[in-house]
Amino acid sequence: MGLEARRIILKSKGLKLGYKKQGEETVVAEDIAFELKKGALTCLLGPNGVGKSTLIKTIMGQLPVLQGTVFLEGKPLENFPQKELSKKIAVVLTDKVSLGNVTVYQLVSLGRIPHTTWLGSMSGLDHAKVEKAIEVTQIAYLKDKVLSELSDGQLQKVMIARALAQDGEILILDEPTAHLDLINRFEIMHLLREIAQKEQKAVLVVTHDLDIAIETADEFWLMQCGLPLVCGSPEDLIVSNKINLLLPNDSLKFDLLTGKVQESKAYDYPKILGEEKLVRWLKLVIRKNKLVFPKDLVHISIAESPFLISLMLEKEPLEFTTFESFLRYFLSN
Repeated sequence: MGLEARRIILKSKGLKLGYKKQGEETVVAEDIAFELKKGALTCLLGPNGVGKSTLIKTIMGQLPVLQGTVFLEGKPLENFPQKELSKKIAVVLTDKVSLGNVTVYQLVSLGRIPHTTWLGSMSGLDHAKVEKAIEVTQIAYLKDKVLSELSDGQLQKVMIARALAQDGEILILDEPTAHLDLINRFEIMHLLREIAQKEQKAVLVVTHDLDIAIETADEFWLMQCGLPLVCGSPEDLIVSNKINLLLPNDSLKFDLLTGKVQESKAYDYPKILGEEKLVRWLKLVIRKNKLVFPKDLVHISIAESPFLISLMLEKEPLEFTTFESFLRYFLSN
């Protein structure tokens, strides 16, 4: 789906967020502006305590703004009754469900509650929406299982299916990969990207998982204490160095070459010859272990096939066939 199909469904400018208690205002964040688009996966990143949860609750209509307006489909959010909002905005929270004896199909069906009658009876359309949500999340093989039989990754897909069954245009997820292993974290985020694109949903994910967010997100919202929200594509924020707003101090920086967060202090590497991909990993070994080299070192060379690290010294060369043997030599001398 092209960029032209990414229609803005939710937007705001000049928001002041926080709480009112006994007439006293507690401001959590201000000068907040954003545009949430259908067909795009947006990741909200920032350290704990900067107001991400407050922003999400405000978007969900659970907290009134202290100043400014959030517009949903061009109308002020406060003009929508809560029942109407629940048909437009679906949420997956980090809290684990404890309905161990409920089947997958039954849990996904709960997403239809905003649309069913007060008796909770489901129509043919409701069942069709449930089946579609199960199909999109690829969990048809699980639908008759009870929740207590599921892995964490499977359960997270079921929770996403429940939100999809709600059939809202906005899907908000609060740290959906926090308790998952590496494979499931990638799978869930790629699934959310696919849902955004193929189902034309506006998907907003709160996450601390920077690596996977860079791989999957169309847009980043960077939130820092006392600063306006910084929005843009991950790539633009990286090359402009704005991604470093996520880092707590100047001792760390996002490295453009490796795509990783590392120490900002420059490291004095020896001369290394070889393919860039191998040199990069050798430099990691050197920097991580703060290796000190002999004064008569001329250069280091590294080759892939067969793998070989060669130290050219003024006296005699040294050769190593693994990173481990290379490291062991320097740590023992």
